[in-house]
Parts: sequence; structure tokens; C-alpha cells
Amino acid sequence: MRRALILPLLLLAACDVPEAGDPEALKVAPVLDTPEAVDNQTFAKPLEARVVNVDLDLDLDFTGKKVSGTAMLDLIAKPGVEQVILDNDGLDIASVTDGEGKPLEYEVGEEVEGKGAPLTITMGDAREVTIAYSASDAAALQWLSPEQTAGGKQPYLFSQGQATLNRTWIPTQDSPGIRQTWSARITAPEELTVVMSGLSQGDPEAVEGGQDGKKRRAFTFEMDKPVAPYLIAIAAGDIVFRELGPRSGVWSEPAMIEAAAAELTDTEKMIDAAEELYGPYRWGRYDMIVLPPSFPYGGMENPVMTFLTPTFIAGDKSLTGLVAHELAHSWSGNLVTNAVWGDGWLNEGVTSYFENRIVEQVYGKERAEQEAALSYANIETTLAEVGADAPGTALHTESTGEELVGSAIAYDKGSFFLRTVEHEVGRERFDAWLRQWFDNHAFQPATSKMILDDMMKNLVESPEEAERLKLREWIFEPGLPDNVYKPDPKAFAEVDAAAKAFADNRTLDEKAWAGWSSAERQRFLAKLPRELDNAELAALDEALKLSANRNNEELFLWLDLAMANQYEAAVPQTEQFLAMVGRAKFVRPLFTTLWGEGAWGQMIAKRTYAETRDSYHSVTQGAVDKVMGRTSS
Repeated sequence: MRRALILPLLLLAACDVPEAGDPEALKVAPVLDTPEAVDNQTFAKPLEARVVNVDLDLDLDFTGKKVSGTAMLDLIAKPGVEQVILDNDGLDIASVTDGEGKPLEYEVGEEVEGKGAPLTITMGDAREVTIAYSASDAAALQWLSPEQTAGGKQPYLFSQGQATLNRTWIPTQDSPGIRQTWSARITAPEELTVVMSGLSQGDPEAVEGGQDGKKRRAFTFEMDKPVAPYLIAIAAGDIVFRELGPRSGVWSEPAMIEAAAAELTDTEKMIDAAEELYGPYRWGRYDMIVLPPSFPYGGMENPVMTFLTPTFIAGDKSLTGLVAHELAHSWSGNLVTNAVWGDGWLNEGVTSYFENRIVEQVYGKERAEQEAALSYANIETTLAEVGADAPGTALHTESTGEELVGSAIAYDKGSFFLRTVEHEVGRERFDAWLRQWFDNHAFQPATSKMILDDMMKNLVESPEEAERLKLREWIFEPGLPDNVYKPDPKAFAEVDAAAKAFADNRTLDEKAWAGWSSAERQRFLAKLPRELDNAELAALDEALKLSANRNNEELFLWLDLAMANQYEAAVPQTEQFLAMVGRAKFVRPLFTTLWGEGAWGQMIAKRTYAETRDSYHSVTQGAVDKVMGRTSS
């Protein structure tokens, strides 16, 4: 499958890309040419030659755990440039040809730890190249056996590309600042359904059997808007679809579809709220897929197909702030993307702020304030651990390519930065500014300097206001500026009083607990004394039914507290939790707590990890390997 692509004659600097309003502006996004936009995590030299479109034709081999086929790349280059450099991490390259099928010279360079190896193609005057290749043991891909799925009958595959993992299965320029359109034709066993982060192009087509001789189907997808390449995503398995609204729906395994759909019934309300706040949703559909529990994140904002962990399903919509977060990424992160990973707060911090506004509009101010207070507590905890002036606590950091998940700086400090600005200038002015930021930078990369400059130009009204806002300090300096707009202390007044009562005299109010929101319960558990004896832990569990809790955020906090106190009664459930859940947010801290408990905890950690490691995605494996002092393979 090959779609027509008409490319304008242009150079590569941002000033030469078609202006907003030109139809071709949606096809070829600018590459920033400023020093702060240089991505040190890519081998590419996009100001010389760059990829503007990727056309994949791949087969999924579940037996060999391998993808193979071709990637056809459309390129643009400056006059006289005859080579293009791609990112590649472990790909097996069979051949490289031009648009007429003629072989092109290529070279795989020396491997660099954490980056892979450059793939340099001498394309001459060719602007279309086809790479025949295969990818085995790709870090972005997790292949699950039937036994690792809810159905137990069919295998499963899903990808996770952020930050720089997609180069392990797609040969392209794997940098968030080099946006690309893409299309794909994917063949898979006929029993399986394939979804991707692009719009499906009609019904699947029956095709001849693969090497195993079994019948197969081909699925086609297209993303006609330029996106950061880490947002190309795929999932395949025994999955079914449930419509949620006129432009939204959810996929999952059949055993989970009812619970998933019930938890997501507010999706259309969230889309409406987001559009009312910051403008139209520009991606067509907003579908989601609830993946098996080994998915390493809470969610991943892949365009038109958000990937979600099943751990957000609590039965009462108490954790659907996660859905609001991933939806908000359709503006901050997908529409306007950090050009380099050192500016990851432009994705996550802006999105976390936006998420809270959606929650306020759909679920009310009280819930939004409580969830904001939890975020603020994350900042305080992090700064207490690493130091208020630690260099890594600035929003803008040196680009390292490391994951942002769980970062109280990129997510929470970034959110409170915008929350503080909103409070200082007023919501009406702030919302008008943020909306124009999305509109004027749609489908383009951005940097911290750009958003600061934009604030100074389009938001700040006087030098005195600029001084009061402390914009540069928020973005480029460590720690938390003293003008931070703190959450209302009343948000958790009752809960904090209850936690203090327990700390002082071990008093528990079971009726109050039963009536609390999930945010309140999480706050209470986080505020409990860190040192408790077995009798006190048993009383807590019995009174609050913690071991039977269906809310994974609350259950995690209980198990972490229990392991920190070497509570033997909770060890079997902790081991079961670690065997069933692959979300790094839960798995990494639990192993960290166990490892810190000396011989007792390390014995449990080693025993459990020996059983669970192979069931985790490479993202979670890498995180736990560091905790355990183990070298990742």
C-alpha cells in the first residue's frame, strides 16, 4: 500500500517550511534550527537531509517474535547533500534501494550505548528510499504468549516507543523534533486484530499464508498529519471494540471489554471539555486500547489510539484522571511537541495542568483540587529527597533521552508552573494565551525558550508582571520558586487530621474512610507513619479492608507500607501484585522498598524478580534492573 505524497520544493530550516494555512504545512513540519533544539539522542542531521514520510509494509511473526518487511522513506535534502542518516538500534538490514529499485550504498556505523548505531545511506539525488529489514528482540516491542493474556488462547503484541525505542523496529530519524507522516500495511495471523496510532483504512484483507502456511490478514493505517516518530505505535491480539460515542471507542481483550467500557463512559464529556478549553480536537477519532497488565506505563498518548494500563480500572471511575491526561496530550505533546527530551515538561507538565482542568470541568472543583494537592505533595517529596536546589529539578534539563515517567518535576512542577501563572494573570487571560500557543504551533516542535518568549510576547502585560511571574526561574532554575500557587490546605484537612489521629493514638474512623474519594484515601495512606508494627498493620488492614482493595493506586500504597515494615502477612499478595502488574510506577518502587529492607527484602525481591522479569516490558525491566544492581540484557 502506497499513498501519493506531493512534496514542496523547500529547504529544511523552519523559515522555509510552508506557512500555517498552506495545505502543505500539514505535510511537512518545520525542523528547528536553533542551538537549544539540537537533539543529542539522534544520529540524524535533519537540517541537511530528513525524513518527511514513512510507509511501512511489515509482517508480524509471533513464533519468531520478529517483524520483517520494508520501510519506504520520503526524504528532502539541501542541494548537494547526498547522504541521509537514520537511527537504528539492532535492525537487520537486508537491502536499501531507491524509488526505481536500484541498490543504494549504506553503512551501519559504530554502536553508541543508549543510542544504537547510525544507518548512513548514500542516496545521491534519490528522494525515495526503501529499506528491507527485520527486527528481533526489539526493545519497543513486547510479545506475549497466550498464557500471558486474559483470554489464554492467542498471543499478543504491543509497542512502547517513547522516548527513543522506536528505532528498534522502525528505521527512521527517531527524534521528537523531526515530525513525519506515515502509513502502514501490517499482516498478522487471521485470528488476530491489529490496531495502530493512525486511522484504519477500510476492512482487513485476506492474504496468502506466511512462512508457517497459516492464513493471514492485512490491516492498513494512515497518519496524514506529521507526528513525532515515537508516536508510531502498534498492538495486535485477540481484541474487540466497543463504541463509546460518535468519535470515541475502546479496544481490549473480550474478557475485559465490559469493565473497560464502563470505566470510560465519560470519554465524550472529556473531549467536549477539552475542546471548550483549548480548541478543536484535530485527530478525527479518539480511540483507546486497554492493554494487558504488562504495559509499563499508566497510559501512552499515541494519536487516535491511546494505550492504557488496566490498572486504572477501579470500578468507580476514580482513576480516570489518567484518561483526561492522555486525552490532553492530543494538544500538548502530540499537537505541539518538545523538540528535545530535555524539554519534556512541555509535553508532560502542560498536559498535567490541562488534565486537571478537564477533571474540574467533568468531575468538579473538589476532585480537581484534591488531585492537584497530591501532585504538589509529589513535588515536596522529591525536593526533600534530592535537595531543593538539585540541578535536575529545573524544568529544562540537558537532553538525555531517559524516561519521564514518575517525574515529579516534568509532570507536577510543570503543572504547578502553569497553575501559578494562571492564578497571577487570571484564568480568562491565561486560557486565551494557552489556546493561541496550541493554535500557532500546531503540528510543530517547540522548546522551553520558545514558550518563554511566547509568554513574554502574548501573555505578560508589563515588566512588573514579568518580574512577579518569575517565568525564567520556573523554567531554567532548580527548585520551586517562592511564588508557587499552593493548593488549598482545606482540600485534605479532614484526611490529614485523621492521619494525625492515627499517628498520635492509633485511632481509625472506618466510616470516614468509606466515604472518602480515592485521592483522599491515597493522601491518608501516604501520611501514615512509615514505621508500624505487625499488630498495627493488621489492625489497619482489617479495619480498612486494604488487602481487598480494587483500586490499584491505593493497593500499591498499602503494599509498599507493608513491605517497608517487613509485614510477612502481606508478602504473598505483594508477590502476586508484582507478577500481575507491569506498570513501572508500581513495580519499580515496590522492588526499591524490598531491596532497601536488607536480607529479608532482598530475598523476596530476588525470588520474585526471577519469576516476573520476563513478563515485564523492557522499560520496566531496565528500571528494576537498576534497583537490583543487575545489568540489562
